[in-house]
Amino acid sequence: MRTVAVDSGGTFTDVVAFDDGEGILVSKVPSTPEDPAVATSDGFRRVARGTGIGELRHGTTVATNALLERKGAATALLTTAGFEDVLEIARQRRPDPYDQFAQRPDPLVPRQLRFGVPERVDHVGAILHPLDEEALARIVDEVAASGSRSVAVVLLHSYVEDAHERRIAQHLARRGFDSVFVSSEVCPEFREYERTSTTVLYAYLAPGLAGYLGRLDSDPDLPDPVLVMRSAGGLGRAADLARRPGDALLSGPAAGVLAAAAVASAAGQPDAISFDMGGTSTDVCLIEAGTPAARGRTEVGGLPCLSPSLAVHTVGAGGGSIARLDPAGALLVGPDSAGAVPGPACYARGGTEPTVTDANAALGRVRTLAAGSIRLDLDSARTALDRLGPGAAEAVIDVVEANMEQALRAVTVHRGVDPAELALVAFGGAGGLHAAALCRTIGARVALVPPCAGVLSALGLLTAPVRADRARTHRIGVEGFTADLLTPLAHEAAREVDWAGQPVLALSVDCRYGGQSHEIRVRVDPRDTPEELAERFHRSHERLNGYRRDGASIEIVTLRAGAEVQAPSSPLEVLRAAARSLPARLPEEVVEGPHLVEEAESCTWIPPGFSASTDEIGNIVIQPPGTEG
Repeated sequence: MRTVAVDSGGTFTDVVAFDDGEGILVSKVPSTPEDPAVATSDGFRRVARGTGIGELRHGTTVATNALLERKGAATALLTTAGFEDVLEIARQRRPDPYDQFAQRPDPLVPRQLRFGVPERVDHVGAILHPLDEEALARIVDEVAASGSRSVAVVLLHSYVEDAHERRIAQHLARRGFDSVFVSSEVCPEFREYERTSTTVLYAYLAPGLAGYLGRLDSDPDLPDPVLVMRSAGGLGRAADLARRPGDALLSGPAAGVLAAAAVASAAGQPDAISFDMGGTSTDVCLIEAGTPAARGRTEVGGLPCLSPSLAVHTVGAGGGSIARLDPAGALLVGPDSAGAVPGPACYARGGTEPTVTDANAALGRVRTLAAGSIRLDLDSARTALDRLGPGAAEAVIDVVEANMEQALRAVTVHRGVDPAELALVAFGGAGGLHAAALCRTIGARVALVPPCAGVLSALGLLTAPVRADRARTHRIGVEGFTADLLTPLAHEAAREVDWAGQPVLALSVDCRYGGQSHEIRVRVDPRDTPEELAERFHRSHERLNGYRRDGASIEIVTLRAGAEVQAPSSPLEVLRAAARSLPARLPEEVVEGPHLVEEAESCTWIPPGFSASTDEIGNIVIQPPGTEG
């Protein structure tokens, strides 16, 4: 049975098919930004060959792009009277404390579409002010007249008592609104701003994402169901993601991180950094003991979303990143990108702006792309770069690598992790071109460029589990803990994935010392006693913060449950199949730089002074100068 994975990026859409009998088939097609479903369907058909298709696994940037480009649905917000400006007030943190001109992102819902509903519930669920039904009817009339396509309903303390939210949803449904999101269903968690932001994000993104996923689901040539990657590193059915669009905000990068973790572990380097450089952006993530770093929230474009995700850090640095001079004459690279259309100048498709790909082409580090389907025009690349002045190609590379170095340090040094203990797993269409230089710059021990590095995120989709996560605020002292508290959430998560097989549950709680305002997530074993859970929290707090407070009160604030069904193919099985699909990657056992490795989907640059070899998995192992193998 063949499984097909399609990873839709800003510049290229990567496609991989895996079959036990035939190994790996790979294709790369230009993305279609006007409708990504076109490239997704086209890529699928190139490798499907019509029969024996078991699943289509998909990573998409549709939700991310809609948020960053502000192309979501016109959305209204109904909230407790007096709290209409929570979105605007936010957390009152400056985006950059040293930049007096820094601006916070504008709210997704303008002030005229934020409506205060007369009602009030307190923090323990007592109704202080009953819902004013007459006022609500007038407000619903205003929402209907506003032209809003989608509605978010967020009332104070509804994570404890949601009767008023449910009543408002009924009024909206009677007026014909079919895109209504209530916070007590989306994210029944405390912290008013984050819960409001999350529910608004769902309402804002849902119509567009549902339309996109619906086109895939209704395509008669595609398998049913289509599985879509979630930000947390697991797959869900397209129909489920359409109802939980916040789970798809990091759909694109998540699969690559999973694959990088598998590569690092198979190479005997379980502590690593995932470095994914594509055409539009670079995504990095810390991997410790073979497990990617995770977090309980996602943030895109400065807007928080209470959906779990892998701890991916993204910068606007990719092959298509545009280089320019600022008014003072300083060279800047990114975050604007030439994208798939028109693309870098060297594509000869109408692009005239100099990009990172143009710089690499001018330096002789890349000659073709997409399995030779794009033959680069070096004259166009040099003409574009000449506008930046002499030595522009080298300068562009220096600047973009400095940008990516900062991203790598953000997930390591800034978290107290020494890069000298880590391997750098480089992939994406451009990752191998910059892996060696960044390995040396941050002091990593070695760089690994996996087989089929240009489509590694698609390989990660092949081995990703089916997963669902649920969370709910429940405040209780640790002495009152019992694992039964997690049973309803565990059942809810399991029901969403049990169609794929027998799920394995992962339980955790967010804990803090009394008086603290930030929590630490602590794993829960169903057999845990309160004392065992408390000790696990003490140890985690000491590891992260350098101290513990034995005897201090510990408060549980949020319960979490995940349900997971493993993929039929193991990561190692898929990686070995990918390696078998490639010709010899190096001409000899050890190659000394300078040397360029050109492959169908990516290129790897080994600079002077570096050496490279291949390991038993098929990785190109790049050693910085002065290090041993």
